[in-house]
Amino acid sequence: MKRSQFIRNSLLATGAVAGSGALHAFGHTPNGAPKQENKPFNLNYGPHQGQFENHAGKNILDQIQFAYDQGFRSIEDNGFSGRPVEEQERIGSLLAKLGMTMGVFVLDKGGNGANTLAAGKQEHVDIFLKGCRQAVELAKRCGGKYTTVVPGDFARNLPPDIQTANVIEALRRGAEILEPHGIVMVLEPLSDTPDLFLRTSTQTYLICKGVNSPSCKILYDVYHMQRNEGDLIANIDRCWDEIAYFQTGDNPGRREPTTGEINYKNLFKHIYDKGYRGVVGMEHGKSMSGKEGEVKLIAAYREVDNFLG
Repeated sequence: MKRSQFIRNSLLATGAVAGSGALHAFGHTPNGAPKQENKPFNLNYGPHQGQFENHAGKNILDQIQFAYDQGFRSIEDNGFSGRPVEEQERIGSLLAKLGMTMGVFVLDKGGNGANTLAAGKQEHVDIFLKGCRQAVELAKRCGGKYTTVVPGDFARNLPPDIQTANVIEALRRGAEILEPHGIVMVLEPLSDTPDLFLRTSTQTYLICKGVNSPSCKILYDVYHMQRNEGDLIANIDRCWDEIAYFQTGDNPGRREPTTGEINYKNLFKHIYDKGYRGVVGMEHGKSMSGKEGEVKLIAAYREVDNFLG
């Protein structure tokens, strides 16, 4: 029995598939309409490890295959740098075989509360540059080109403009390492804590302009930007020429689209119409557990991806 048929039979047997939207996501429609299984989405959504483990099991390779079978054509792997080299290479080989894209992986020690680029300390910059050199090797193994960088916390003993200058100077040095290899560090403004230096899309835009490199762009995480600044579509337009990557998550709750206040269908149509065809990382949890939650997750993306026509 084919893997996809086994999954469908298992779902029907356990009652995990409920509702026409969920059935449609797994290749079924109540009236016998053409199946959608393996049909790619309009945008290139990238799931994370664990989002489909109830169907595919714990192995990341099986989860990638399952994601492909449901129409996804990319993944994200924040912890890719911490995997054994052999596993990294297996992931890269499977992605290449399936024609899938690796989205972002986090730059090792790319910035945190204990290692902030805003402080201007050489030891912090050295750690960051070491991560940039490592990212070159990681990208070769997985075929990816985007690595997430968070400049760390505020250095509150320094004026804000000096901190900004320190961040720009460090990022310029990182870009010198990455640019010859076509790798892009995407700066992510976050809402996790007010201690974080990078908070808004417009602040990140200014820094990218200061670095002035194709290897330093914005990671626009819709969930974080809804919390920190709102006015999503207008701010996307303001910062468009420096945005290289998107991530999702509804608010409140940081779960799949359709579970909160963000109109993802309109937002996705907007960036699609503007020409975005890159990875849209699914960096969020699920509103339901088990197989049922995974079915609901896929159905939610089919719903908000239905913006053409």
